[in-house]
Order: sequence, then C-alpha cells, then structure tokens
Amino acid sequence: MPMISKYEQEREANIARNRALLEELELKQAVAGLGIAASVSKATTKAKVQPVQPKKRVKKEAAEVEAPRRQSSRLKRGAIDLDESPSKRQKREAEMELIRAQEAEERLAAEERARMASRPRRHDLELASLFSEEEAEEISSLRATLQDIAQKPNPRRVADTEAFTYDNDNKKQESHVTELRERLQSLKIVSRAKVTQDRVYSAAYHPEVSKDIIFFGDKHGQLGIWDARATPDEVGDEDDEPLANENAEGGVYWRLQVHWPATSKSSISSVKMDPINAHNVYATEDGALISSIDLPPMGNEMWISDSLGGVTHLDLREDSSKTRWYGLSEQKIGCISVNPTRPNFLLTASNNRLLKIWDSRKLAEIAIELSDADPEATGLEYGTETVNQWLETQPGKGGLRAEWRHDKSVSSAYWDPRGRSIVSTSYDDKLRLWEISSERFSSTGPFPSSRPFSQLTHNCQTGKWLTILRAQWSPNPDVYPHFTIGNMNHALDIFSCKGDLVARLVDKEKYVKLSHRLDAVLTDNIFQGDRRSGSYMLSP
Repeated sequence: MPMISKYEQEREANIARNRALLEELELKQAVAGLGIAASVSKATTKAKVQPVQPKKRVKKEAAEVEAPRRQSSRLKRGAIDLDESPSKRQKREAEMELIRAQEAEERLAAEERARMASRPRRHDLELASLFSEEEAEEISSLRATLQDIAQKPNPRRVADTEAFTYDNDNKKQESHVTELRERLQSLKIVSRAKVTQDRVYSAAYHPEVSKDIIFFGDKHGQLGIWDARATPDEVGDEDDEPLANENAEGGVYWRLQVHWPATSKSSISSVKMDPINAHNVYATEDGALISSIDLPPMGNEMWISDSLGGVTHLDLREDSSKTRWYGLSEQKIGCISVNPTRPNFLLTASNNRLLKIWDSRKLAEIAIELSDADPEATGLEYGTETVNQWLETQPGKGGLRAEWRHDKSVSSAYWDPRGRSIVSTSYDDKLRLWEISSERFSSTGPFPSSRPFSQLTHNCQTGKWLTILRAQWSPNPDVYPHFTIGNMNHALDIFSCKGDLVARLVDKEKYVKLSHRLDAVLTDNIFQGDRRSGSYMLSP
C-alpha cells in the first residue's frame, strides 16, 4: 500500500469536514458537486403533474404520390434517328411543341389554383370543408352538439345600470364582496385539453348553462370548440399506455379551419349553428389588420377596430354597401368596446396613449358627401382629418365625450355589464378604473371629468411580440361587478369594480400559461383561458 503524504491526509480530512458540514446544512446540490450521491427520501418526493397530453387522432393513410422530378429534355426526347427524313423531323418537332404547350397550360392552371386558394373565403362553406381529412369523421358529433345548444335561445342579458350602487352604504358593499370572495375560493381546475394546434389569441364562453361550451381562436385562423365536461374517449399516450387521470385531456373538442388562408389576419367569418354553415362577414382590402370586434346585446351590428387607427361599423341586416369606416386615431386602435346598456357609446384604446369615449350617433350624422372612399370601393370611409373637422362643427359637438392620456400605449379598455364602469390596461403596467354616473350619459356635451378614480400597479407584460395581459369583466349581471386578469406568476387576479383584490387563483402543480384575455362566467363559478394551444377550466 503506497504511503499517503501529509498533504494528501490533510486534503482528505478537509473534504470529510466539508462533506459533513454541507450535509448538516442540507445543501444537496453542493454535496452532489463533490461527487457524493445524495439520498432522496421517497416520502418527500412529490410527483408533478405533467403537461396535458393531447389525444391521438388517427390519420388516414394517404396514397403516396411521387413528387415531380426534373428530367432532361435530351433524355425525354429519346434517341434521334440520324437518318430520319425531313417530314419525320417536322412531325417530331410539332409533337414536341404540342407537349411543351400542354405543360405550360398545366403549370399556369396550377398557379391559378394556388392563387385562388390563397384568397380569403367570401362564400358559404359546408361544415365538411372546414375539417381536416383526419377529423372528417367527427362532423356528426359536432353537428349534434351545435344543434343541441341551438335549440334554446340564449339572449345576451343586460344588467341594470343602477345595480350594485350604494349611497355611502359601505356595509352592504362589503357584504357583496365577501360573498363573492367566498364563492371564488372554492374554484379548482377540473378539465384541461389541447384544443387548438397553435397559440390561442381569443376565447368565448357559450351562454348555454346545461353545458360548458368554449370557443377558442388561434393564430392561424383555426376555431376550436371545446365541450369541457363531456365524457372523452379513452385514449393513450404515444406508447399506447393509458394516461394518468391528471394528465389526460378532459372533455371533447373539434377544430374548424374557418379562415383561409391559414395566415389570414384581416377577415371575419360566421359559423351558423342551425342550419350549420359558414360564410364570410367582412374582409379588409387595404392591408389593415383587424385588432378587435364587439357587438351590441341585440347582435344586429358589429364594430371592428383595425391597425390603421380606424373603426368599421357593420349592420348585419343590410348590404355591405352600407359599411362605414371612421378614422378615429392616427395610430392603431387595439380595442373597441360597445356599452351594453347604451350601445351608442363606444370605448376605444389606441397606441397613441389615449382612451376615448365616442357617441356613435354623432358619427353617423357625417354627410355622405364628405366620404373619402374610392368611388369603386364598398361602403363609405371618413378619414381622421374629416372626422376631426366634423367634431369641430356645431352638429358634430358631443361626438367625442371624454378622453384620458396614459403614460404609454393603451392595450385595452372595456365596459362592465352595467355600462358605467371601465377598466383599461396599458404598457405602463397599470390598471385604471373609471365609474361614470347615469347623469353624464344623459347630457349632450363632453363629460365634466375623465380622470380615473383608481390606478393599480400590475405586471401586464407577457414577452416580446406578444399581446400584453388584458382585464376582462365577468358578463354575469347577477353578481357584484368584478374583472379578471392573468399575471406572470401563472395565476388569475380577480378585482372588484372598486379596485379591491378579491381572489388570486393559482395551481402550481398544473402549470399553465395564461391568455392575454380571459373570459369569465360566474353563474357556475367557472373561469377558463390559456395562451398556449390548449385551455383549462376552473370550477368548484
């Protein structure tokens, strides 16, 4: 046995002392750095819930089509007879010319088909055309689900404008907030699914109370329809092993490609449930990108904001020639909201840092002769300069009721169900709240003051090139007004209309990325939303 030097003995002793000290301090990573295997107690190990696993969809095996290959013209012609006569040579050349002409026609026809396929859809579509080939067999189940929920009308409920208003009765207000907080504390995640293939940009809850039907729109024009509480088919993972209950998808969902091409960003399509078909409602022709849409409670009109700083008014009962476009900002309008109790009042949020309240009745009075639209264009257009000049005239006074400048761009602003409270989000990471009394709406002039009564600091950022987090009011008129907004700690923050934090919902075991906009329905204590190509639902 070789002799160990005194230096080596001291070194081994130091390592032993350090090892004992690190183990005593429970610094397991440092112990592992010394090459010591740390023992892990099974009792302290907690299995994490894995991300939701999408169910496998059986794809039909398509017949393999050999890709066209470039061929040599010399080899294609074959061997040329050196002793051929002039007549045979002329005949051969004529045949080759005919072949080249046919190939040119086929190439032009293929290019025309590709060009037509890349144009937005503007005609009625059968439901089968919206499915991919591997999902075509699911048409019958979707048809049955949509026709089932279409049997009973679900009109949009409008709240009382004076609901939940208190004349210095703080005790009554506190009792409503306490009741709301108690209902929210019992929420938990009960269903998860990968509803769409790409990033979710929007979501909406169907008002049918007997089912939880949620619609999702992704970045490539796909519409996901999720029956969140339906009994799913038994599926396995990639190795055909049954998935654990906490990792399996919940409910049943379908995917429709309602926008075409898939990268289209400037069209609106409608999918009717009974009878089931789809058709194009609106498409921009000047390259403007649609940023948001909103409809009054009756559903006969539609307001659309775009990236050019304009808003478009559509009356769905009239011809497209009645469409009107108003330039209300010199920069992008990222959000438009229609007052649910007073539909003539519009709320716009723009990149020029301004939140504005408009009276659409004054905008509708602009003379047709002032339209800036091209004579061949569909509808009327009124540019920013024309609108500003109209607002300075006597008939146009009162068209702009109020405005408030934020420190940075305003990403969103929404009316509450009563049509009297407003919440806005901005790139300055603040939530601002307004409350407007009914007396102000009844006047014809600008509001006396447009200062928010509360400002809340909230991290609204989500990452580069992504829409920042937006606040969304609960549409239920029977509960105390409150709004929901996600935060970067993968939680939901719920605030009252007075700016009080009512609840913070988080489940660290089930990792989720929150959507920039969350739709909330409190009739059954349900929330849902996800930024990835999936979703989740909270319920008691």
